[in-house]
This record gives sequence, structure tokens and C-alpha cells, in this order.
Amino acid sequence: MRKLPIVSRRKPTAAEYRALDFAWRLVRHVKSNAIIFTTDSQLSGVGAGQMSRVDSCRIAAMKAVLPLKGTVVGSDAFFPFRDGIDRIAAAGATAVIQPGGSLRDKDAIEAADQHGLAMVFTGIRHFKH
Repeated sequence: MRKLPIVSRRKPTAAEYRALDFAWRLVRHVKSNAIIFTTDSQLSGVGAGQMSRVDSCRIAAMKAVLPLKGTVVGSDAFFPFRDGIDRIAAAGATAVIQPGGSLRDKDAIEAADQHGLAMVFTGIRHFKH
């Protein structure tokens, strides 16, 4: 994975970087408001096709087939509000990769910092409709 900006106070661990790279490659294939929880080699939960990103977060956690503690999250588009970050942290994720670019990026980063999540921006949206 190319060097991406880390926008949170906490940097991803080497294991989280591998998992974030995997999540970013997978999330591009999921349609519209996609949220996925992964490890470095396995997809754990998927939420997509919702009008609300936080609903996609909730569905991904609800549909998970494995425990989510220690997973990372890939998002196909930016988080417009902090509620999605709050939701994935509550589910057990430790890091998130997303495009960034929201007017409220600062709020999402603040939420990540409050939860101790590592957050990486890609600058690229996968958002499919």
C-alpha cells in the first residue's frame, strides 16, 4: 500500500496496516455506503446499500460472522458525521481507512482520537451506486 496520511494521533500497527490494505482492496467491490470489518486476511462483516453511513456501520456489525474485537474498518466514502466512528469503535474496531474529504473530517478524526482508533485517509472514493 502506498504511503497514506495518518490523520489520527495513534498510528496503525504493522498488523493494522496489513488489514487496512486488505480492507481498502475489498471495500471497492461493495456498493453504496459500504462499511466492512476485516482482519488482514478475512472479511468479518459487511454493511452496504443504505442511505445512512451509520446504518451501514450498524448492519456490518450486526451481520458479522466473527467477533469484531481487533478488526479494522474500510469505508468506500468519507464519514459525514462522527456517529459512524462511534459505532465502529463500539463494535471493537481498532483502525479505519476512508477517503476523507468531508466538511466534518475534523469531527471524525476527533472521534477516532477519543476512541483510540488509528485513522488513515486515502483521498480516493470508491463510492459505487
